[in-house]
Amino acid sequence: MRMPAFVRSSGVRLRSTAAALVVVAAALTIGAAVLLLLLQRTLITSVVDQAESRAFDVARQIQEEGEVGLGQELVENTRVSQLIQVVNAQNKVVASSSPKGAGEPLTATRPPDGQSVRDEVGEMPLLDDDSPYLIVARGTEFEGARYTVIVASSVETQRDTVTTVTGYLLIGFPLLLVLVGVATWMLVGRALRPVEQIRSRVHGIGVGQLAERVPVPAADDEIARLAVTMNEMLDRLQSGQETQRRFVADASHELRSPIASLMAALDVIVADESGRAAPELHEVMQAETERMRRLVEDLLLLAKADDTGLRIQRTDVDLDDLVDVELRRLRASGGPSVEGVVPAVRVTGDAAKLSQVLRNLADNAVRAAHSKVRFTLAEEPGAATVTVEDDGDGIPERERSRVFERFVRLDASRDRGSGGSGLGLSIVQEVVRGHGGTVEISESPLGGARFVVRLPVAR
Repeated sequence: MRMPAFVRSSGVRLRSTAAALVVVAAALTIGAAVLLLLLQRTLITSVVDQAESRAFDVARQIQEEGEVGLGQELVENTRVSQLIQVVNAQNKVVASSSPKGAGEPLTATRPPDGQSVRDEVGEMPLLDDDSPYLIVARGTEFEGARYTVIVASSVETQRDTVTTVTGYLLIGFPLLLVLVGVATWMLVGRALRPVEQIRSRVHGIGVGQLAERVPVPAADDEIARLAVTMNEMLDRLQSGQETQRRFVADASHELRSPIASLMAALDVIVADESGRAAPELHEVMQAETERMRRLVEDLLLLAKADDTGLRIQRTDVDLDDLVDVELRRLRASGGPSVEGVVPAVRVTGDAAKLSQVLRNLADNAVRAAHSKVRFTLAEEPGAATVTVEDDGDGIPERERSRVFERFVRLDASRDRGSGGSGLGLSIVQEVVRGHGGTVEISESPLGGARFVVRLPVAR
C-alpha cells in the first residue's frame, strides 16, 4: 500500500504513525474478515448438523412405525426454529410439525432411501415468512412405501449473530486504530526526542563553538551511538580547525623571516649610493629567496595532500639509484661521514617525490648527527626498506609520533639554521603514505635516531 505524498514528505514521527496505522488496519481487516467467515460457517454448520440429526430421527421412526403417531411426535418434539414435513410418494404432506407446513411440500427434492440432500432458500411464502431457511431432505421407506422427511431450519438467528459481531467490530475498529495511532505517536515522539536535542545542538554549533558537544542519552541504543559519533566528529573538526590555525600561524611565522631579510637587503641596496652593497647582498637575497621557495612548495604539497591527496605518478623506480644520488650529495657537501649499503631494489612510485623523501631524511640525519650517518637499503617479501640512521642524541620515545606534525622542532630555540622549517618529516609521512607504505622511528645502534621507510616493491 503506497502512502500519500504528504505523508512521505513529512517527518519520521508522522510517517511511523501512518505506517503503524496502515499495518494494523490491514491486519484488523483481514482478521475481521476471517473471523466473520469462520463464525458464519460454524453457525451454519451447527444448524445443518441439527437438521440432519432431526431428519435422521424422524426417518428412523418412519422405518419402524410408519405414519402411526408421527404427526403428534413432530408437533411435540420439534423446536421453534425448525419446521418438519413428511411427504409420501404421491407428493402429499402426510405429517407436519406445524399447520403452516400442512399444505404444499417445501421442496421438490426427493433423495433415495438413506440419503440426505441439503438446500438453501431465501423467502418461504408457504410459511408466511421472508427469513432465509436451510432445508435438509432425507429419503426413507416403510413396508415398500417411500417417504421424504423435509426439515426446514431458519438461519436468521445465526445471521443476526454475525451481523451483531460485525457491528461490534465496526465500532471497535476505529477505536483501536485511534489507540494505536496515539500510542505510536507518543512512543515515536519520545524515542525521537533525543534526536531533536542532538539536531538543535548541532544546528547551534558554529565555527567558533566547536568545543561544544551534543548530549548523549543514558540508554545504550542507536541514538546514543549517534550522539557519540557526532561528538567524535566534532572532536575531529575541532582538532582539524586547531591544526589549520596552527598551520597558518606557523606558515606566516616561517615566511615572515625571509621576507623581512629580503626587505632589509633591498633597503640597504637603495640607501647605498656607491652600489657596492648589491653584489655583497646578492648571495643573502638568493639564499633567502631559495628558502622561501622551498617553504612555499612544501606548504603547497601538504595543502594538496590534505585537500585531494597526493597525485602519485606511478612508474618503475630504481630505489638504489635514488639512494646512491643522496649518498654522493652528502659526501660532496662535507659534514658527517656517510655509510651506505645499497643493493639493487625496484619499487613502483613517483621518482621525484621519493627523492624528496630521501633528501628530507638525509638532511634531518645530517643536522642531528655528531659524526656519522648510515643508509641501508634492503628488500623484504613484498616490500623495500630504506633505513636512515645517525649517531646524534636521538628522539625520545614520547616525541616520536609528534615529530611528523607540521612545524614541529624538538629544539627549543627554533633556530632555522639547525632545525629547518619543521615540514620535512611531515612531507615524508604524506609521500610514503601516498605510496601505500609506512615510516617508523626507533633507536639506532649508532646511538641516535633510526628512520625505517617501507614501500611496496614493483610487481
